[in-house]
Amino acid sequence: MAVCSLSSERSTPACLLTGMPQTLTSTSMFNTSGFSHELQPTKENEHESLIFQDGNLISASLEALIQHLIPTVDYYPEKAYIFTFLLSSRLFIEPHELLSKVCHMCIEQQSLDEPVLDKARIKKFGPKIMQLLTEWTETFPSDFRDDRMIAHLKDMIHRIAPCDESYWKTMNQLLQTLNQKLATLNQGEENTVKLNASVSDKLVIIKTKPPSIQRDILSICNDPYTLAQQLTHIELERLSFIGPEEFVQAFVHKDSLENPKSCFSDQKKTNNLEAYVKWFNRLCYLVATEICMPAKKKHRAQVIEFFIDVARECFNIGNFNSLMAIISGMNMSPVSRLKKTWGKVKTAKFYILEHQMDPTGNFYNYRTALRGAAHRSLTAHSNREKIVIPFFSLLIKDIYFLNEGCANRLPNGHVNFEKFLELAKQVGEFMMWKQVTCPFEDDQNIIHYLHTAPVFSEDGLYLASYESESPENQLEKDRWKTLRSTLLGKT
Repeated sequence: MAVCSLSSERSTPACLLTGMPQTLTSTSMFNTSGFSHELQPTKENEHESLIFQDGNLISASLEALIQHLIPTVDYYPEKAYIFTFLLSSRLFIEPHELLSKVCHMCIEQQSLDEPVLDKARIKKFGPKIMQLLTEWTETFPSDFRDDRMIAHLKDMIHRIAPCDESYWKTMNQLLQTLNQKLATLNQGEENTVKLNASVSDKLVIIKTKPPSIQRDILSICNDPYTLAQQLTHIELERLSFIGPEEFVQAFVHKDSLENPKSCFSDQKKTNNLEAYVKWFNRLCYLVATEICMPAKKKHRAQVIEFFIDVARECFNIGNFNSLMAIISGMNMSPVSRLKKTWGKVKTAKFYILEHQMDPTGNFYNYRTALRGAAHRSLTAHSNREKIVIPFFSLLIKDIYFLNEGCANRLPNGHVNFEKFLELAKQVGEFMMWKQVTCPFEDDQNIIHYLHTAPVFSEDGLYLASYESESPENQLEKDRWKTLRSTLLGKT
């Protein structure tokens, strides 16, 4: 694997934190140009162990990076560094081991195991370690599903609490907020499992229920703007459950320098990320099902034109994931082969949308539109203008190639921190987008339908397509005959 350079325009160095550190927010890791790449040496004796180039931290040993994370009486790490290292460190060391090291080093450096503590010193150090723990729990709450993480956190606070009673209150608030976050995540994951379990095959419904009680999308919602809003509700809700660590854990590899066995062999959890990809696939199949289902050609054309308008509204909102799912659904072979149906459709708007999402030039048109939406989000005055929902599969692909294209380690054994700054830039921007509160009023009837309406399998789609418009060649005729036999029991 090649060691690559990730040179890019560098933004103005972020000012070093002074005094009491502030709570981490996604926007605090960004300046007007985007993610703040520049991390300055801020501790004495770190110049030799942390390698900087043009003022930018590019590599270091893992131990040096851990030491750089640890606050002291007069030092607190930059927010961009905290996020980048906590995100990428799990490729080399599990979170509970990292927190154990951090706590052990703090105990040694601040003499927290002495019978008599230096209260004046601890009162300066205490707020900083509390802030680091708070930022960790807020940004990577899933790490604290591990009881060992909670144990380390409590142990550290117990050691500094005798110097200031307020630390007990701070710890209780921290744990209460963390428990609420974890409860929300757990509930979201449970709901997703239930929804997936409740989805049935459209073909089974057709066989068992009369057409008069079968519903379709136009009977649930016939306004494109409203449906686009409800799709945006679903997208933002599902995005909210994806933790930044899932992007790293999706591509975890063995790190032979640190551990003979793969990190996260028992904790490689990407459930929310995988569920979101499944949602995209479901929406593709739902669109195709709704188009192939009507018996009459004019009704199929009406559904196609409706989804074209929904896709256009998604584009205007900044919901590129639903937009791509709709276009993908309409481009599935069982739909695209319906030439007589498409002949009834005003396709000009569809071709414009297809052009926007054209994969040519590594999705150049889409990336241009995404940059425009991202700029609008940064300068927005309302949640409506802040919405940016990226085409998720392409985001995953970008992160995959970044991970595969650059080595985690340099030849000297140092961590390739320049790579992880670029990774943190991409993930950090996504983290900012996913925190937007949906400004549209939700319609649970529509949302429930989008989540649970039966959809055809691929074979079911082809059968419905052939039933709507007869096969055009012998290959299609043979497949139609096979599908009628296997799916309908007809010859």
